[in-house]
Amino acid sequence: MKLSGIKSDNGKKSLCILAGVLLLFSGCGYRLEGGGYIYQGVTRVGVEVFENKTSQTRAAIDFTNGLIREIQEKSDTKVVDPANAARRIKGKIKAITFSVLSRSSTETVVERNVTAVVDVQLLDTDDDILWSVSNFSSSESYMVDEDKINDEASINEAIEIIAQRIAERVVSQMMVNF
Repeated sequence: MKLSGIKSDNGKKSLCILAGVLLLFSGCGYRLEGGGYIYQGVTRVGVEVFENKTSQTRAAIDFTNGLIREIQEKSDTKVVDPANAARRIKGKIKAITFSVLSRSSTETVVERNVTAVVDVQLLDTDDDILWSVSNFSSSESYMVDEDKINDEASINEAIEIIAQRIAERVVSQMMVNF
C-alpha cells in the first residue's frame, strides 16, 4: 500500500515523526505573551517608584522599571499612572548587601556577591493590601575591578539582573497565588 506515492514504511515513519514533533511542541511549556491579569481581574495598575532604603541610588529605578517591564511583557494588565489607578503596586528595597566570594590574597577581593531584599504590595484605592510579599530576595555575583568606574558598572549590572529576577518572581506569584 502506498500513501501519496510514498512507500508504506516511509509513510508510517513520516507520520510518526510528524506526530512526535507535534506532541513535543504542544507540551513544551511555551505560551503566548499576555497570559492573564496580575491579580484577580486587575486590568490596570499603577507602579510607584520603589522606596529605596539603601545607598545604591539607581536601585529604585532598576526595580521599578523591571517590574513595569515584566507586567507589560507577561500579563494582560496595563500599567498606568499611579495617580489614576484603582490598584497600585508599592515596593521597598530594604537592603542591598555585599559579601566576598573569592580573593586572590588576604587584601584583594576578586569576586563579590550582591543580595537585595524587597517588600512588594498590591493596594486598592483605600490602601488596603490585596497581595503582598515580604523579604523577597535574590543574589548575583560580579567580578571586582580595580578601576572604580568599571567596578561601579559591574555593581549596577548585578543589581539590574537582581531587579529583573525579582520582578519575574513577583509577577509570577501574583498571577498564580491569587
